[in-house]
Amino acid sequence: MSDERPSDEEDPPPDPPAEPETPADQPDAPDGPPDAASDRPDERSAPGAAADGPRPVAGASAASAGDRVARLGIAAVAAVVAGVVGWLLFVAVPGDLAGLFGVLLTLGAVVAGVRAASGFADRAFPTHNVATVSVAGPITRDGGQPGPLGAAQGPPADEVVEQIEAADDDDAVDALVLELNTPGGEIVPSDDIRSAAASFDGPTLAHALDTCASGGYWIASGCDELWARESSLVGSIGVIGSRPNAADLADRLGVSYERYAAGKYKDAGNPLKEPTADDRAYLQGLIDEFYDDFVERVAAGRGMDAETVRETEARVFVGRDAHDRGLVDELGDRDAVLDRVEELLGVEPSVREFEPERGVAERLRGGASAVAYAAGAGVAGAVTPTEDGDLNLRLRR
Repeated sequence: MSDERPSDEEDPPPDPPAEPETPADQPDAPDGPPDAASDRPDERSAPGAAADGPRPVAGASAASAGDRVARLGIAAVAAVVAGVVGWLLFVAVPGDLAGLFGVLLTLGAVVAGVRAASGFADRAFPTHNVATVSVAGPITRDGGQPGPLGAAQGPPADEVVEQIEAADDDDAVDALVLELNTPGGEIVPSDDIRSAAASFDGPTLAHALDTCASGGYWIASGCDELWARESSLVGSIGVIGSRPNAADLADRLGVSYERYAAGKYKDAGNPLKEPTADDRAYLQGLIDEFYDDFVERVAAGRGMDAETVRETEARVFVGRDAHDRGLVDELGDRDAVLDRVEELLGVEPSVREFEPERGVAERLRGGASAVAYAAGAGVAGAVTPTEDGDLNLRLRR
């Protein structure tokens, strides 16, 4: 079976995960058992309100002035020590050859020392009590196919799960904000992220940015609340599966399909084979099963009637309409979401963004991509058409 993706998902609390969308080589469908969200009550009070009301969380506060001073002191001491050690090892002692590269190596030692000290200072004197984790781009297990310059199209789902789990393991973190800007993606990776969010020990708020569709909505349905901007696109609760049918083209080119398979439906969906009525019924049955599971998960997670979810017919809705339909709890920007977090925790929120470490090669690829884009945008902006249809190139000093 080929490309199949669920269309949409929503956010908040309760139970079984609803499914997202999948790539063209496999049908997207709900794949795992309902996750931790199913242990939460299905019913909600007013949108955006927690079942038990705001609850203060002990120890969840922004760092004091003393903590900030201590953190700066640790980083400063580490920088000095690393600089001295680097200078001794790479410049003063070895001689001419080391001296050639000594300055650069010393700077590297300083950077490494400061980073190590910063990590220690973060653990010893935390300045945050709220974690944000971003899910941006298509949801896949490995981050999707690289672009022209080698950059992946989205973060690997496993890395997102690791960041949510790291936030959950951080004793200073009392709440999680999951920022969603994704059209959806593969089912199982989406469900893994949803399960991690549903298992977080504390309030979880999903915030839909530009787009929260299909797999993105699936993830959101595992959170306690779903917020969106008024112009966000939310929804696409559905499943799609497709496969090119090249049987007629192959026949015209003189390419024949010879079947060697055990099992009647083993080659169902093969692009070189004209699908039979049984093949179509079998494949559509899989899609229908995935869709039913998706709807059930969304209905349970959002506390909605399953028929109401089906009535969306996999459409996407602007934030305002999504809110009116009960697909979104509240509308607001990041500040409004953090105000809600403050209401839930009973203390002022201090945010730390959890994101995966990027290696040197990945940073270079990302930098090359940004430079190429900027260069292209600059050239495009410098070339303007004239009234005669010619092109003018504007150069600036």
